[in-house]
Amino acid sequence: MAPNPVVITLERPENFSLIEMNDSSPLSKSHEKEKATSPKRLTRVFLLKAQRVLTFVPWLAVKSFVIVGSVRKRIASSDLNQEDPRYRGRLYKFIKVSLTISVIALLIESVAFYNKWDLSLMNPWEVQNLVQWLYMTWMDFRADYVAPLVVTLSRFCILLFMIQSLDRLIQCLGCFWIKYKKLKPVIEEEDIEDGSNYPMVLVQMPMCNEREVYEQSIGAVCQLDWPKDRFLIQVLDDSDNELIQKLIREEVMSWREKGVNIIYRHRFIRTGYKAGNLKSAMACDYVKDYEFVAIFDADFQPNPDFLKLTIPHFRGKPDVGLVQARWFFVNKDENLLTRLQNINLCFHFEVEQQVNGVFLNFFGFNGTAGVWRIKALEDSGGWLERTTVEDMDIAVRAHLNGWKFVFLNDVKVLCELPESYEAYKKQQHRWHSGPMQLFRLCLPAILTSKISVWKKTNLIFLFFLLRKLILPFYSFTLFCIILPLTMFIPEAELPAWVICYVPIIMSILNILPAPKSFPFLMPYLLFENTMSVTKFNAMVSGLFQLGNAYEWVVTKKTGRASESDLLSLAERESRNLNEEKIQRRLSESGLETLIQLNEQKLPVVKKKNKIYRKELALAFLLLTAATRSLLSKQGIHFYFLLFQGVSFLVMGLDLIGEQVS
Repeated sequence: MAPNPVVITLERPENFSLIEMNDSSPLSKSHEKEKATSPKRLTRVFLLKAQRVLTFVPWLAVKSFVIVGSVRKRIASSDLNQEDPRYRGRLYKFIKVSLTISVIALLIESVAFYNKWDLSLMNPWEVQNLVQWLYMTWMDFRADYVAPLVVTLSRFCILLFMIQSLDRLIQCLGCFWIKYKKLKPVIEEEDIEDGSNYPMVLVQMPMCNEREVYEQSIGAVCQLDWPKDRFLIQVLDDSDNELIQKLIREEVMSWREKGVNIIYRHRFIRTGYKAGNLKSAMACDYVKDYEFVAIFDADFQPNPDFLKLTIPHFRGKPDVGLVQARWFFVNKDENLLTRLQNINLCFHFEVEQQVNGVFLNFFGFNGTAGVWRIKALEDSGGWLERTTVEDMDIAVRAHLNGWKFVFLNDVKVLCELPESYEAYKKQQHRWHSGPMQLFRLCLPAILTSKISVWKKTNLIFLFFLLRKLILPFYSFTLFCIILPLTMFIPEAELPAWVICYVPIIMSILNILPAPKSFPFLMPYLLFENTMSVTKFNAMVSGLFQLGNAYEWVVTKKTGRASESDLLSLAERESRNLNEEKIQRRLSESGLETLIQLNEQKLPVVKKKNKIYRKELALAFLLLTAATRSLLSKQGIHFYFLLFQGVSFLVMGLDLIGEQVS
């Protein structure tokens, strides 16, 4: 209904005008004004957004140029033949074949996408050309034969994934229960102020060419708070470098002159790696006078009260064979690689070791920072050289003989993490091939042992199969092979909860013991999937005794004594301290060592970051699958494949961890 006009008549109209008004809202004029100005405001907003875009584009171009330049430099400065061909083998060939097939499939799918072929509803006789007919034939073959096989394999891997996730969840619940109930190993109070009541302790320090760390580690062990006449330190040097042998021997002599009961041992026949070294040391006649043996690798630096915190847990418990302390890493914040390793190992000690120690009295010996009852070692057969995981070997055999283990989460020993991807990769290869060697060798002994059926089940299915075999198998197969394959086989597409939600929940559980690492949640998830190729390859080589299964490479150390020393790494790596020490002694052997030390400065060895072909091949496979996923508009699948492919690319170009200039 139209509004009625209102007419106003004035008495003196000469000074006024007749006004006719509509009965509308008083804000109409301002509203019309806003309408008039809104195009200007909208234009201004668009201009601001355009300015931001124009500013972002050059920034993105510069960053992309820098990244591409870094990649080109890395490729140009790296020797493609540096990587040991034993680390590639059949798995590398399989990945290359998968990559070739995926590239061909992507080309075909791209042609079908841009030509807008919808052949699903067409009759084969209505196809216009041979290419369409071949594509339609492939679609039928894929749906009838390939897809069912892939679906079956993916369901099997998903089942393994869920079982392993359930195991991880139960372990976390066990850790929460320990925290809630404040469960800790208890010790029997006993007055041992009298020095004669202290048990005899043997301290062993196996090392091999540990030039960077021998001095600080020997110094830390020599300062253990224990009666000097009640413990003996064995420095077990397997170095094949004569200069390093002399330096370590000189260090031992200097502490011996200060009154420390320490001896230097060097094997002329260095067989059996670390196990052979420890076995040789335990064969000494004087070992029978000692009740316990503490073991520290070359980069471990125990606190002075270490023995006083660990030895009492043996008192009054004749069935306790091992007391294991926790590792604490001085270089955990050095780079992204060490941060991600810290997440893994914090979960290992805080959850896995602690839960197994409290509820099962069994866990894998970590090889160092632990104290053994010598009788437990002898009853279990001593150190054996049959695998590259002698620590896990002796732990399993001691468990089969009824010995119990105690884990002390509150006792921490300083050590360092490998800072380069090459060192970490070789360490992980040994850690994952060794358990499979051991499982193959000790399975008959487990089946015929006198332990309970529950302990046998835990040892076989949880300790070995689930956590050492199934984990690397499904992680590599499901996320690195099946997932990119399903992008070309839509009938076998994986659900979003498998590739996104459950892995994120499991990653959150893994990070809980290291809460400061939560900003690295997504890099950690990608990193774990990326390392699955190394772990899978190691697992297969150990299980089937392939060429590099028994390879032992000493993990490279940098010699970081403490977190405060990170700023003075260059000073620590210099040889000035060794020179001054030798000069002070003015001995004939010391002068000879000094001359050799100076002579060794002359040659300069050039070090380079390597290129890893297996990781690069997987990177291109995942990026190819991501491109196919983009054509299908699969959001979660595309982003996961894209980021995972970039992660493999970073690993393949060795852009993570220590960088050599």
